[in-house]
Amino acid sequence: MSVTDPRSDRFFRHLVLNLRSGVLAITREGDVVAINDIACRVLGLPSEGDYTGRPFTDVLHDLPEVCQILQSAFDTDDLPNRAEMRLRRTGRAVGYSLSHVHDDDGRLVGATLFFKDLTRVEQLEERDRLRDRLAALGEMAAAIAHEVKNPLASIEVMAGVLKRQLSEHPEALETLDDIIKEAKLANAIVVEVLEFVRPIQLQVERTSLDDVLKDAITMAEAKMRRGAVAIYTNIAPDVPPLLADAHQLRQLFTNLLANAFEALGGEGRVDITAHMLPGEEDAHGLDPLPPQVVVEVRDDGPGMGADDLERIFNPFYTTKPQGTGLGLAIVRKVVDAHDGRITAVSAPGRGAAFTVTLPVAPSVRTLGR
Repeated sequence: MSVTDPRSDRFFRHLVLNLRSGVLAITREGDVVAINDIACRVLGLPSEGDYTGRPFTDVLHDLPEVCQILQSAFDTDDLPNRAEMRLRRTGRAVGYSLSHVHDDDGRLVGATLFFKDLTRVEQLEERDRLRDRLAALGEMAAAIAHEVKNPLASIEVMAGVLKRQLSEHPEALETLDDIIKEAKLANAIVVEVLEFVRPIQLQVERTSLDDVLKDAITMAEAKMRRGAVAIYTNIAPDVPPLLADAHQLRQLFTNLLANAFEALGGEGRVDITAHMLPGEEDAHGLDPLPPQVVVEVRDDGPGMGADDLERIFNPFYTTKPQGTGLGLAIVRKVVDAHDGRITAVSAPGRGAAFTVTLPVAPSVRTLGR
């Protein structure tokens, strides 16, 4: 087939539309010439839209980062290659390169943006870095916790013996009660540290999400004061049972709900929703994404600022006077163990929403850990 054959135009158009990278081509005048489905998916544009012939500034008006890159395409010959950007609207990490398009006479007639969604790659890399950090931290914390746990148990036992011996001294009994209370609190922190650093061995079974959430609500109420907090649960009818560790999932959602109860201070509302995400080919060319279940836990509490939001999953980071900073770190650890994802959205005065995405069935890599 020669380049003069009209079929060649169709061939090259099909070539562009079927590339596994996002492709967005524009003319020198700024009109869209071609955009494929993967580009629409990564940029959050409806794939059925008709964008050809429209100014790219109109098509991408909600994506100023991409507009800025395209607007600079004709200002220099030194175009970015293997660069990265983050889309503020969706939070996606995108790797891209920008190329000029010349006609047969060498005139500059357009530009093409090639890009891939690196969000999942970034998440996997961060997950691996986190595992490495936690492995080193875990060895140290486990050794310290074991050394501290035994003296704490001794303090509690000896304080109990003294209570029996000083039963006729009310002031001494009050002091001993405080000692026992603080020893129990310190021991609970040690237990939580040990639980956090201990590797998770998943016991996978057929698990009802509805049952897990009901148990988590009960456990969170026992752990924290619920007060007048109203809880509304809405699970889509097409959400199937998960092949997951039911005990770990109960702990995950118990921690999220306890966190919401504490933020609400005994009054407010928590909405729990769950829906299916069908499996699809991944936009950045990794393994196809399996069917997944998305669970959101949203409260209407005071919310949090950007600085806190960025660090809430870090071990030992807390904004609470009595907190250990391990509740949400354990949540993330359980999600990672299931090969899932967790994100948080919040702002001061606007509550907080935690979104947990879990595969319906674990991957071979997850089962092999």
